[in-house]
Amino acid sequence: MPGQSGKRGLTRRQVVGAGGAVALGLAAPWRYAAAAKVAPMTIVINQSPWFDSFRKTVELYEKETGNQVELDVNPFAGSLEKQRNSVRAANGQYDLLIMNSGWVAEMYFGGFVEPIAAIDPSFKLDPDVYTLDNTVYFDADKKTMAASGKLMSVPISPLIPLLYYRGDLYKDAGLKAPETFAELEANAKKLHKPPSRYGIVQRGARGPATVSYDFYPYLYGFGGGIFKNQAAGDYTVTLNNEAGRTALDYYLRIAKEAGHPQTASLEQAEVIQNMLTGKAAHIMVVVSAWSQMDDPDKSAVVDKVEFAVTPHADGFSTGPGLGHWLGGIARNVPDDRKRSALEFLRWFQTKEAQLAYTKVGGIPVSAASYRDPIAQERRYRWMKPLGEALPHAVNIYQFPEASEVISILELGLNQAVAGNTTSVQALNSMAEQIFGVMSKHGYNTGKLPALP
Repeated sequence: MPGQSGKRGLTRRQVVGAGGAVALGLAAPWRYAAAAKVAPMTIVINQSPWFDSFRKTVELYEKETGNQVELDVNPFAGSLEKQRNSVRAANGQYDLLIMNSGWVAEMYFGGFVEPIAAIDPSFKLDPDVYTLDNTVYFDADKKTMAASGKLMSVPISPLIPLLYYRGDLYKDAGLKAPETFAELEANAKKLHKPPSRYGIVQRGARGPATVSYDFYPYLYGFGGGIFKNQAAGDYTVTLNNEAGRTALDYYLRIAKEAGHPQTASLEQAEVIQNMLTGKAAHIMVVVSAWSQMDDPDKSAVVDKVEFAVTPHADGFSTGPGLGHWLGGIARNVPDDRKRSALEFLRWFQTKEAQLAYTKVGGIPVSAASYRDPIAQERRYRWMKPLGEALPHAVNIYQFPEASEVISILELGLNQAVAGNTTSVQALNSMAEQIFGVMSKHGYNTGKLPALP
């Protein structure tokens, strides 16, 4: 997952209001919707590859509206800790919480986020804004993220993985972009020339959400899943069904036959570095790494990397896992600051603001941006596949104890990639442990018979 390092406690005076919007030439071409004059407010956010684009967009908001915003910027874990402390205090320090998909459920279930209609009943989510598997909603009665619930947040950064592949190598070999896993495997094997180049480089290391996050597109793309139907409150564990076994067998096989020899120890940064140095023909990582590919200071493959929707098996659709960020308004802050936070979200979701966000390196949350002519420009060649993939993105976890399940997956998948256990043993063990977690917390759960 991106955004796990950075400086702590940057304020508005340090990072906002420096005239960056004017210097970038963003203000002149746009006519933004009028925004109300509101009180100053504070946003707590993580330092990440996409933060700078968000900062520049906040600068533009300040210039266009005259409203003041303070950014409190922290490492990934530090941002979560500050949010937890603030929302549990009698009076919150932070007005707008930039929440990762990994802790959105905790904030919703805990009642820490104010439903938007409680601040302004007239507010409507722009119909072009992706709801990201309905994670912007929460149905408190059913304890699920579903469109039947209340609008709780507005998307900030819609991060999912894409397939990155070497277009120049494809052209030389007469290949076409893979749509299915069978095509990806064939292409990876054809371009596998170790040790100078690997057909595909995958993440296999154990971490907070490391190998599990990279395995999700395979699991869901083969028609599998961890649970039967979270949206309906059915947490029967289905990880160790035939689709799960097919997905894990594929992940292990392609790593062994067309992958890096140290897959089990690779972190995300190392996967990306293999592509940047020309040692990988394919990687499947979060879209926010796109800008590094054409950065001449970082990349040896400038203008050679193409992007595609993550593949799927025949008969199924792509299933990239969400690793996104949502903006929710804290319940325990004064009403005027709630209105200030909502005014920013109202402005942020507009087509004009989203296009400006894109131009400074952001990943837009509005489908209107992906229909805009900008998406046809060479620099933004990632936009078309991302726009195609976002409607299929999967919210992997809809319950606040997700970290317990993730830790089980991290260990089990890492052991399988390292060859310390078979795919069947790993799947059966992980499924049994996940069933135990869900039972312990009182969810409606069950389990399948162990794979033979």
